[in-house]
Amino acid sequence: MSRSILQYGPSTANELAKRLNLTPAAIRRHLTVLIDLGHLTSREQRVYGHRGRGRPARVFALTDAGRAEFFQAYDELAIHALSYLQQVAGEEAVQEFARQVVAGVEHRFDAIRGEYSSRTEALVEALTAKGFVASLQPVASGVQLCQYHCPVAHVAAEFPELCEAETRAFSQMLDSHVQRLATIAHGDGVCTTHVPKPVHPPTQSTDEGKAVR
Repeated sequence: MSRSILQYGPSTANELAKRLNLTPAAIRRHLTVLIDLGHLTSREQRVYGHRGRGRPARVFALTDAGRAEFFQAYDELAIHALSYLQQVAGEEAVQEFARQVVAGVEHRFDAIRGEYSSRTEALVEALTAKGFVASLQPVASGVQLCQYHCPVAHVAAEFPELCEAETRAFSQMLDSHVQRLATIAHGDGVCTTHVPKPVHPPTQSTDEGKAVR
């Protein structure tokens, strides 16, 4: 349930029930537990324009404590390990480690590529399966690949090689030049990568190549 709210934002009980295919009673039990743990908070849903009878529905959102549950418990240990690796084996060893971290997404992408109509859709599924909670947002110049969670955000803040390796892997998997616009590791709310529309070569004119007289 918390992951659904992380991915889709503050949600009502009805929205959660539909997404998770649970009964209202089950949803209420889960919500009560998460609120008691301090992982969720609730407020009245904002209604714009004319409001019907009755009180507005309540929406449930993650607290800072709820978000913290999604971060790895061993971030500090990982940072110390990478620092040691950098000292004894050099920067190239850290870069190779970063490539190995991304390899899990690449393997998943390769396994499911044929099941999707586009490379970007396959990459979204591969990222989400690995805990990155991804989606696509269309823009005029292409699409933005959004990652709402980063399991290695705290480590990547100390070792940007992880983000750099991920960006290179995206470019290879999508066979496209991509541009990283924002990262959770650097304090942004969402990791955002711009994937431009494919550039098709212009159709050659039938008169092209004829000598000018």
